[in-house]
Formats: sequence, structure tokens, C-alpha cells
Amino acid sequence: MSKDRFDIHQHLTDRIVLAIEAGAGEWQMPWHRGSGGRHPVNIASGNKYRGVNVLGLWVDAQVNGYSSHLWGTYRQWADKGATVRKGQKASYVVFYKEIEVKADGDAENDSKRRLFARATPVFNADQVEGFDNATVEAAVEELDSVDSFIARTGATIVHGGSRACFIPKLDEIHMPKRASFTGSATSTAAEAYYSTLLHELTHWTAPAHRCNRDLSGRFGSDAYAMEELVAELGAAFLCAELGVSVEPRPDHAQYLAHWLTVLKADKRAIFTAASKAAEASVFLSGKGA
Repeated sequence: MSKDRFDIHQHLTDRIVLAIEAGAGEWQMPWHRGSGGRHPVNIASGNKYRGVNVLGLWVDAQVNGYSSHLWGTYRQWADKGATVRKGQKASYVVFYKEIEVKADGDAENDSKRRLFARATPVFNADQVEGFDNATVEAAVEELDSVDSFIARTGATIVHGGSRACFIPKLDEIHMPKRASFTGSATSTAAEAYYSTLLHELTHWTAPAHRCNRDLSGRFGSDAYAMEELVAELGAAFLCAELGVSVEPRPDHAQYLAHWLTVLKADKRAIFTAASKAAEASVFLSGKGA
């Protein structure tokens, strides 16, 4: 197999690292800028992209200035009567296919199943001609009340003090009072409160009886920082689902060096973090449905 074969893991990791580095001076991540507030949707199925594909498409939309949240392959756009403009550069999404391979053992029928990543080129609605952006909506309905969504998770939330955190020993989320949150250039005071609470709710899913998320075996001494990345991504995914603008967290400045070091050393690290974040958001959405 050619050594020059396209590596989707490295490609997406490099794009995300560059985007993180571009916003580090303002303590903003890729999901705080550009179209990070809207969930990318496939034009053919109307389904929302999941996991690392959400992050990858957010990054490319931001870098290229795309305003639409709609994406599709060349053929999918053609099926809609639209044409990808000549010279447009594709973005990539990754899908995993399970195949059966022969194991290393001596048994004649000894085989195992492995996941292989498949990269698929897609184009944003801003890159095509002959399509009306306003005619397509996501197949999944947006949740109509953030408060009711949070209440249905069953998490114990204690208001008071000046720090937002999840306390595993008590199995409680502690939040400052709503009145202590202020708005910013990117979000209202209410959105700042909700995005912070959704971050802590993602932490709340970590224990064994929920999502059983233990990153120490994969990331060692960087596990705590990577759990913060999972929570940050989980909050971003949930905010996109609920229509809430994500508030940048200045306290994450202390984790940026860890995140960039791990991502640069391990091209699959962001895939793991995004997968765990997606798992947490699905768990919370199931309880909050």
C-alpha cells in the first residue's frame, strides 16, 4: 500500500491543532467561532453529523468563512439539482467500516473484526450553485427547553459559591448563582450559564455507572486535561443541539499546552476525545428526551 495514502486521522488532527493555535490568544476554541453554534447536517439524509466530524466541519467552516451548516458529497449535491463550483476544495468526514481479517493465530478459521476509517469528501452549501439554503432543515427536532432538558437528566445541581465544578464524591454539580453570570460578545448571560452547566453535566457522565469514562489508561498523566477536553467538546455538541452559544472558558488556558502536546503526539487523540464527548451527549440526550 502506498505510503502516500491519505491519512484522515492526521489530516483532521492537523486542521484542529491549527485552529486551536489560532484562537489561543483569546482563549477561544474552534467551536467558539464561525459556525460553531450550529450542528452540521447532511444534505441528503437531513441527519446531523456526529463526533469528530462535527468538530472537523466546524473548523473548516470557520477557516473558509462558510455560513451554512449544510454539507454533502458531490453526488448528493447533484441529486439536489445543485453543482459544486469549479475549483472548490473538499472537506473530509470520516466513517468507520467493520471488516473481518485473519488473525495471527494458527487456527484455520481464526479471524477477528477490525474498524477501518474511510474518508469521504464533502462540500458546504456555500460552495455550490443552484441550491436554496432556506429549504432544508435537520431531521432531528431541536429541543425546545434547555431547563427541562437539564432537569430530566436527574443530576443534582447545587447553586452557590463562585466555582462551577462536578464533585464525584458527592455526585453533585456545584454552580454559581445564575445572576453571577454575565454576557459577552459571543453569548448572553443566560447562554454563559447554560454552556457552563452543560460542561459540568458532561463531567457528571464520567462515573462507571453512567458512561464509565476512564482516560488514564490512554493518556496517563494528561488524563485530567483530556477529560476537560471531553467536557468542553460535550458542552459544544449539546449547545449545538439546544441552540445555545458556547461561552469561551478562560480557565482552560492552563490546559491548552496539554491538549496541543497530546494532539500533536497522537493523531487519534482528538478522535478519542470527540467520541467520548459524543457518547456523553447521547447519554444526556437520552435522559433528557
